[in-house]
Amino acid sequence: MPKQYYLLAGRALVLHTLAAFAAVARLNHTLVLLAPADDTFAGLTLPDIRTCSAVACGAATRAGTVANGLSALRARGAQDGDWVLVHDAARCLITPALIDRLIDACVGDAVGGLLAVPASDTLKLANGERVAHTADRSQYWLAQTPQMFRLGHLARALAATGDSVTDESSAIEAMGLSPRLVEGERDNFKVTMAQDFIMAESLLQARAAHAAHANQE
Repeated sequence: MPKQYYLLAGRALVLHTLAAFAAVARLNHTLVLLAPADDTFAGLTLPDIRTCSAVACGAATRAGTVANGLSALRARGAQDGDWVLVHDAARCLITPALIDRLIDACVGDAVGGLLAVPASDTLKLANGERVAHTADRSQYWLAQTPQMFRLGHLARALAATGDSVTDESSAIEAMGLSPRLVEGERDNFKVTMAQDFIMAESLLQARAAHAAHANQE
């Protein structure tokens, strides 16, 4: 089963992600990009999202999938000057507050930007199984999502860079531009390994318990 459909704290991982975006009122549309053979998403009960649709436009790479998604947004009426937030479904611990933080920081920016966190561990450059160099971690950030850029600009950047980039910021950087770094939170990690599911479920349950307690006060 694709990881976005594993149950976490009682519902599919992707539904936690969508619920966070549903709570951000200034987002006009949420578009879910699916693999062509995906027959699971249609059976899910979605959170209360004002406008949400899905399109089976997944490609062999992330860049290809996002490029196809931008074309699908254009087909739904989006314009080149509209802001687009690209997010990994597997970052199910994203919060409305973090999304709003990114929008607030980037909406007046000429380029756009991304959530990221400063590197806290010592970084080693490897030469095989040996250390070649210790990097100055004060200069490094760990990229997260959402990443926020104007539709037309991002589409042109992805067309120019092709499938080699691993996130949207990389495509924008290849055009000679410098996206804004907006400090995120370490909880906003991408669920990938087995232990990530355990951590994510624990955090989601803790959030639910905190919300229930707050509602009782």
